Amino acid sequence: MSDKMTLQVLANHARAAAENMAHTLHRTAHSAFVKETQDFTVLLMDRIGDTFAVPMDLGATWYPGLSHGPAIEMVDDYRPGDVAFTNDPYSGHVATHTPDTHLWRPIFDGDDIVAFAGGHIHNTDMGGAVPASLSRSLTEIHQEGIRFPPMKLVNEGVFDPQILRIMETNVRKPALNIGDIKALAGALSTGERKVQAMISRFGKTGFLQGVSALMDQSEAQARDILRAIPDGEYVFADYADEDSDEANPCRLKLTLRITGDSAVLDFTGSDPQLASSLNVPSGGNPRHTILLVGVYYVLYTLNPRMLLNTGMTRPFTCIAPEGTVLNPVEPAAVGMRSLTCARLRSVIFGAFSQAIPDRMPAAPAGNNCIVNVMTRDERTQKTVIAAVNPVVGGGGGMPHRDGSNGSGADAAYLKNTPIEITETEVPVEFVKYGLAQDSGGAGYWRGGLATEMAFRVFSPDTRITARNRDRSFFRPWGTLGGHAAGLSDMMINPGTPQARPLGNVDTAILEPGDVLEIRSAGGGGRGDPLQRPAERVARDVLGGYVSVDAARHEYGVVITDGVVDEDATTALRASMTPHTQHFHFGPERDGYEAQWTDTAYDLLTQILADLPIHWRFFTKTEIFRRMKGRKGPEGVTAAFAEVCERFPALPHAAPRKEAAE
Repeated sequence: MSDKMTLQVLANHARAAAENMAHTLHRTAHSAFVKETQDFTVLLMDRIGDTFAVPMDLGATWYPGLSHGPAIEMVDDYRPGDVAFTNDPYSGHVATHTPDTHLWRPIFDGDDIVAFAGGHIHNTDMGGAVPASLSRSLTEIHQEGIRFPPMKLVNEGVFDPQILRIMETNVRKPALNIGDIKALAGALSTGERKVQAMISRFGKTGFLQGVSALMDQSEAQARDILRAIPDGEYVFADYADEDSDEANPCRLKLTLRITGDSAVLDFTGSDPQLASSLNVPSGGNPRHTILLVGVYYVLYTLNPRMLLNTGMTRPFTCIAPEGTVLNPVEPAAVGMRSLTCARLRSVIFGAFSQAIPDRMPAAPAGNNCIVNVMTRDERTQKTVIAAVNPVVGGGGGMPHRDGSNGSGADAAYLKNTPIEITETEVPVEFVKYGLAQDSGGAGYWRGGLATEMAFRVFSPDTRITARNRDRSFFRPWGTLGGHAAGLSDMMINPGTPQARPLGNVDTAILEPGDVLEIRSAGGGGRGDPLQRPAERVARDVLGGYVSVDAARHEYGVVITDGVVDEDATTALRASMTPHTQHFHFGPERDGYEAQWTDTAYDLLTQILADLPIHWRFFTKTEIFRRMKGRKGPEGVTAAFAEVCERFPALPHAAPRKEAAE
């Protein structure tokens, strides 16, 4: 299909088909997390499982470059009407944690498979150790619920009753799971009809050639963007607050190498595989979609006409060494991989910010906290388990405007559920839901404000999971003179003698009358806040976004009785010193890196990489315990020597000289 106009018509048909699938699922789903929050995807794939069309208006935005190929190949003898599925992160590395149930349906023309319709829904619960199946504290995949390797769920139009029975037996709310799965199966049927309509219009050969051409066009668009970025090597690192219940930071490091129209994302130097569920199961696939989500955001920002399909992944090669947090080996837990993915996106944004500083925003909040409640409904005397709401932070300051408030930028696809719906379905009472003052990083373009939410429960032993709790220590960074954003927080019974801060703890048990309050992080600021027009700061104060005190100390704007004092503002700004470095990380990270310098952490990861995988996290934890009063590579070397002496079974070699220098 060489005619550009015809190819664009096919692209429009394919996207419309995907949108139609999404509407089918959205309108027929059972759980609030799918029908309201919209944690789902639908997509159309070619004959080998590469995605060629996704919706733009509904659902999650992580998977336009996903390939189902490895999972498709694990199922034999596809027939018309079949639907296969999996939720096992280690079977083909398509699903990335157990609640994400992926389905795919072969689409036939005669005896030939011409395409697949697929997608995923996030089940509210898949069984396992905790309600909703996910917690940072889990240490192996077996604790995260029942797993199904790739297999047929529907045989020639008939659901397999044994599989449904197994699921019903092992999950906490089977009606929600099975209802959502059947809704997704219905959406795949919609996709099949739409593809067959395209074949009727374009012909089988024209359709197949057109699908291939769409991916080639997306690849060409991605390469055009890379050619416009200066060649070079751009290094950036960021941290998740806590790697496990041990509460040591988890570092992700990226070396981005751009050469002409291609790029390498080398994650060597990132933390080892963790004894927690923050691991990201990429399988080492050099173009795994979960490693490239941040790249998709960058590409689509730079070219909003970008065709979103697997073709855009071709110019990129990811290096994620085996046995690290971005490429764990089974049976590592992976349920909280979305927390690490949020930090992964921040790392990618930070590297591109150095390459094209005039085009990139400051850091988004990077913590999309999903709150689930398991409680007894005293009105119906039934147990309820449901997602209450995502608590998503602000977007980073943009090159042309303030960051989005409470919308997270890189997690904005997670829609809020109206309070009225939540209180109808879940026996809780909301006492607060809005934007947090002074939470956005100061800048010429202010960072987006955080979301804060609080609700009261009424039944004993109410269990809360609030996954992706992060950014309570390491702030979302500002750029080009902008300041880092406010931190996240979670607390039981705030403002009372019974107040109990939880930090990044992601599970809690509440009793009748308890209030849980959660605040996300804000977005980082971009540009010098002392250059922000004083009248814009005054509007922020009037709107409640910025306090009078923050206007003075962060922006140098003096406001008296709601009016800018021009003379005092001019004098105050003249006395203040702007931040001149490219990034502003905040005092917490600056203090941490005074001890854990880049060379020190690089030495640590080199030491760990030389160990067997099962020794790495243990050794990291032991080195951290011995770093008190020490700093730099000399401190790491001394701490490691003590670990080797204390644990003689540890197989080790002396640190390589080049890593210690």
